Amino acid sequence: MKIPYASDVLEGTRAVVCGASKGIGRATAEMLAACGANVIALSRSAPSIEGVQSISVDLENQKAIQDTISNILKDGPIHILINNASGPPGGPLLGNDVQDFIAPFKRHLHAAHRITQMVVPSMEKAGMGRIVNIISTSVREPIPNIGLSNTLRGAMASWAKSLNQELPTCITINNILPGFTNTDRLDSLATSIHEKTGRSKEEIHEGWMSQVPIARLIDPMETASAITFLCLPQSGGIRGVSLAVDGGRMRSI
Repeated sequence: MKIPYASDVLEGTRAVVCGASKGIGRATAEMLAACGANVIALSRSAPSIEGVQSISVDLENQKAIQDTISNILKDGPIHILINNASGPPGGPLLGNDVQDFIAPFKRHLHAAHRITQMVVPSMEKAGMGRIVNIISTSVREPIPNIGLSNTLRGAMASWAKSLNQELPTCITINNILPGFTNTDRLDSLATSIHEKTGRSKEEIHEGWMSQVPIARLIDPMETASAITFLCLPQSGGIRGVSLAVDGGRMRSI
């Protein structure tokens, strides 16, 4: 997909993109870089992305997060933060033990909170900050058979809405709610649901697509376009919203 933004709209900004090894995170890192931002991509695998600095970090490790972000801030302020991480396996919520919640919450809510705490002072000093959280449409309409993910995403949305009331005036925080997107994550969810429910992957995919008016999966670059829009200096009036990129799947207004 051709990147629609001019190459200099984010020139002079520094962006941290979490979970950037693949899928929506990688597409976002690529698009922000194409728009002129100095992008630092964080993930366990430190992906090779043209024009992007990649750093390996375990988002479940608070000490690693602390050290990594501290080093990044030594080189200047962070203007853009994309909070994103891989989701937990699918399956019925009642099938999850309490222990199953720990790792996903560490790499999502705990990591996002710590990184945000660390970068907000630099955003305020720079006079501009954009925080975008990649979560899910399940914060409005829970999706069957991914109960743990639904719970986690809802917590992220409430966290962001609370921070919206506390952040300095020059910083915005918003959520992107991806729908069924053409990523490895969707395939792994189908596999996990198949293993726990016995339904075939074909049946699971058909069930998903029957809910989507555009009758196709979303391209990750389409989602990255919405994220990039929320990161523009001109988007300062958009704050505390959850924007769905779901092909019209949700029935709520």
